[in-house]
Amino acid sequence: MKATPIGGERKHMENKIRIQDDLYHFVNDEWLEKAVIPEDRSSVGGFADLDIALEKMLMKLFKDMAEGKEEIPNENFGKAIAIYKAAMNTKKRDEDGIKPILKDLHAIQSIKSITELNEKAHALSLKGMRLPFNYGVDVDMKNSLVHSFILTGSSTILPDTTYYAEDNKQGPELLKVYKEMALELLAYTDLSKEEQEDYIEATLAYDKEVAKHAKSQLEWADYIANYNPMKFDEVCSLLAPFDFKKFMTELYGDKLPKQIIVYEPKAIKELKEVWNESTFETYKKWAYVRCLLSNAGCLTEEMRFIAGKYSRALSGNPKSSALEKYAYKVASGTFSEVVGIYYGQKYFGEEAKADVIEMVKEIIETYKKRIAKNTFLEEKTKEKAILKLSTMKIKMGYPDKADPFYDELKVDPNDSYYDMLDKIGVQSEKHALEKLYKPVDRGEWGMPGHLVNACYNPSANDITFPAAILQAPFYSIKQKREENLGGIGAVIGHEISHAFDNNGAQCDENGNLANWWTEEDYKKFKELTKGMIEQFDGIEINGGKVSGELVVSENIADNGGMAVTLEIMSTMKDADYEAYFKNWGRIWCMKGRPEYLKLLLSVDVHSPVVLRANMQPRNFKEWYETFGVKETDKMYIAPEKRICIW
Repeated sequence: MKATPIGGERKHMENKIRIQDDLYHFVNDEWLEKAVIPEDRSSVGGFADLDIALEKMLMKLFKDMAEGKEEIPNENFGKAIAIYKAAMNTKKRDEDGIKPILKDLHAIQSIKSITELNEKAHALSLKGMRLPFNYGVDVDMKNSLVHSFILTGSSTILPDTTYYAEDNKQGPELLKVYKEMALELLAYTDLSKEEQEDYIEATLAYDKEVAKHAKSQLEWADYIANYNPMKFDEVCSLLAPFDFKKFMTELYGDKLPKQIIVYEPKAIKELKEVWNESTFETYKKWAYVRCLLSNAGCLTEEMRFIAGKYSRALSGNPKSSALEKYAYKVASGTFSEVVGIYYGQKYFGEEAKADVIEMVKEIIETYKKRIAKNTFLEEKTKEKAILKLSTMKIKMGYPDKADPFYDELKVDPNDSYYDMLDKIGVQSEKHALEKLYKPVDRGEWGMPGHLVNACYNPSANDITFPAAILQAPFYSIKQKREENLGGIGAVIGHEISHAFDNNGAQCDENGNLANWWTEEDYKKFKELTKGMIEQFDGIEINGGKVSGELVVSENIADNGGMAVTLEIMSTMKDADYEAYFKNWGRIWCMKGRPEYLKLLLSVDVHSPVVLRANMQPRNFKEWYETFGVKETDKMYIAPEKRICIW
């Protein structure tokens, strides 16, 4: 069922590109020829260009506020400006040098045994020391009104377990860059030259063992497989000789959870093979190096530049961000909701908000009609699907108010920049962990208003559209309705479709893991899902091959987004389908560095942008009717191979 691929790299042609052969390059080729990727960026294009423009505007705002040229709107925004000013104060940062972090590095060094680690684990982990496992609090997947304590294994240095395979040439090259970067940073510490070499070799050795037990990105893409409840005592036994009971008692007193949700069971069950008495010294050196590298960016400017070498090797970026941009990103990221609300209130008009909300409601209602007409679902399954759509919550633009935690967050301008961020980190970690015995706040937003993105949250059954994405080419009051449907309309339909992708389909209207399908219905759905996997699987692009299984959930969502908006188009008089499809191709335009595109192919659950633009239209008759696409055209697939799930 594999469709004929459309090439991912632009080919110079003597004749003009035909839309029937390549929608993506037909609408984007002129732009691709002229587009220049900034040296501190991995890509430019639809999403990135909006982000670049927004970033430029907000950077100026932060600068003006810091210099007193613009009024600071509220106290919490003032805290963000304090962080910005501390980041910009390179003289003070250079004077402090490595000193602020040495106390934390020495604390790791000073641990003589696992027994001593058990005594200090709580305090050290709050300060950012990596334990042999990762932990946190998240919404319980089977009861979305409460939280659960969750565990995973340690994260790997390389972006995916596939990079550790013997036949992967990129892995060793990236580890070489990582090693060189680490040695440069270790040279600032009080370790001897011999110790520096020993610490990085130990780090790489420990990381190699971690990778043997870690989930791949493909495995992480299976959201439902994260739910592995284990009894508290069983987890304590698996983590021994780490004293997990003591650790949890220091966090929660006598009120210990009866069960832990293990997102990465293999890593936890096999932890003893990685972390034990014989590997403790190796682990300790790994924790030291990871702590240094994670925080070096908030020491001196020179160290910030060095600390970015590995990420630049991954993305292909020639340069690190300028100081002004770095300072803005840290400050706005720390107070993201505060900044997002300010942006939304100032720049996102009520007229646009009302218009897009109406579009969302229309798409949901159209989706209900499509479900009702669905040919492979039984009536009782349709009723549950329609109920899920009816109860779906819309979050548009920005939240009404910021999390009260921002009011409690303390920022001391007299602290060193490192200590300022360190204290914020401790406060944030405590706040996150304290949620365990608090009810879930369904009003929380997963994205701030100034983020160019959108999302569906399966645990809350809600869709979020930050103000920043509601701009051309995705959306504009000045654009034709058909263009908006091919842009933000299809994106809205995409996010709604996540409620019925291979992961979302296993959650009910309340966001709980629940089987609301008949056995026969789900079997048919799986067959259609298999077809979507096969349609993309193995296509060669960007120096590698697409994993149809990795990207299937996003492809199901793209397919649903196009299906529902084309249905709306069918109700319009003299609908301009050309405008619809051209804007669909336009929103995915992206010019990326080769290293970045290759990285996305390995770790991103979205298909490469060329395929997002070119594959889905071929599944719908409107594409063929609009442009007279024939069997001899490259963007043709036979009717029996076309897929429309929702």
